[in-house]
Amino acid sequence: MIRRTVYFVAGIVVGGYVMYRFGRSARLWSPGGIADRVEKRIGSYREALREFNEDVAEAVRDYEEELLRRYAPDFQRQELPEASRY
Repeated sequence: MIRRTVYFVAGIVVGGYVMYRFGRSARLWSPGGIADRVEKRIGSYREALREFNEDVAEAVRDYEEELLRRYAPDFQRQELPEASRY
């Protein structure tokens, strides 16, 4: 009798776990789940592109300042205009 009870409880536990995993998988592959994953990925790409754009703009300003110092003898160190943000 105890043996059957152990198998019964084990079956309930395994069945519950399978249903949990199935429900989770169904949510991930639903249209809303796919949209959430795509949105998160696009957000991370957007942030990486923003950082890249800032790094490039800073490098361009530094290079422009260097060129002005080198080829414009009356160049006084002044702030160059900020790059436009998209």
